[in-house]
Amino acid sequence: MPNLFDPIQLGAIHASNRILMAPLTRGRATKEAVPTELMIEYYTQRASAGLIISEATGISREGLGWPFAPGLWTDEQIEHWKPVVDSVHAAGGKIMVQMWHMGRQVHSSVIGGQPVSSSATRTAGQAHTYEGKQDFEMARPLELDEIPRLLADYEHATKNALRAGFDGVQIHGANGYLIDQFLRDNANLRDDRYGGSIENRIRLMREVTERVAAVAGADRTSIRLSPNGDSQGVDDSNPVALFTAAAKALDEIGIAFLELREPGPDGTFGRTEVPKVSPQIRQVFSNPLVLNSDYTTVEEAQVVLDNGTADAIAFGRTFLANPDLPERLRTGAPLNPGNPRTWYSQGPEGYTDYPTLEEVAA
Repeated sequence: MPNLFDPIQLGAIHASNRILMAPLTRGRATKEAVPTELMIEYYTQRASAGLIISEATGISREGLGWPFAPGLWTDEQIEHWKPVVDSVHAAGGKIMVQMWHMGRQVHSSVIGGQPVSSSATRTAGQAHTYEGKQDFEMARPLELDEIPRLLADYEHATKNALRAGFDGVQIHGANGYLIDQFLRDNANLRDDRYGGSIENRIRLMREVTERVAAVAGADRTSIRLSPNGDSQGVDDSNPVALFTAAAKALDEIGIAFLELREPGPDGTFGRTEVPKVSPQIRQVFSNPLVLNSDYTTVEEAQVVLDNGTADAIAFGRTFLANPDLPERLRTGAPLNPGNPRTWYSQGPEGYTDYPTLEEVAA
């Protein structure tokens, strides 16, 4: 059986180990969603990951409502992503960008218009905005004649990602965002070809993935799903049937790998009693399967590698606080604790100032 430190082929991407850096929203871009020089240092520090999956990055202003998150829709954004990608490559790393449309999880004060979703629904709670937290607003359903425009936004963002030099692209289909809002039946109340049956509800995911893969190549395309339990108010009554059907469709497209975020009953950032669907997905998805959520030790990760459920593990908040995480895991060195107060703040504190083992030794 492979171990975490063995290389793996993820489609066209050769990863030197099976320790992936999961996407982590950090809020260090500008108000215009332009990457900053600080982001060059942050990602380069973590280049020892087998593959970095970047923070969620907006495909359009409509889809990006998180303050100070980066985008992929303007020339200025692409030009400022280039030195980030080049620096990771110079350090020997690989990096793909996660493409984001947040759907109803945004506020009009950020995007400049009413949120869109699969249906006219509202998320409970409050959205992050530049003026502080504000109540989520009622979303309007995307009209059928708007779907081509949405697909074109994904295609445009994919072309921009390739211009920036990314090794591949990951579609954000998880965590209650737009694609997830179409997938799951408590958020998708449509009665057209994008709603109702499972086949209809996975249609948008399939069409987006096909459009992205046509540009980037299926072997440089990934998607992230969150199949078990509620995620930001989005849930499904039959997750096994839904997500095995979704995985079969993705397998037919031939994407490089599928990443699953699966919290458990003792999750530290979201928890659920709904059983994980990865064992059933493993039976229908033939390319590498990457698991994520609350993996912090080699032993925990090795269990799912040994039983064949996963081919690699994506570490999130552990990587946030430990830029040299693969070496720490390999040597059994202690891990730096993270500081939640600085997760979404601006500036270097809690971003680029976590010490490496070499810095501690010095």
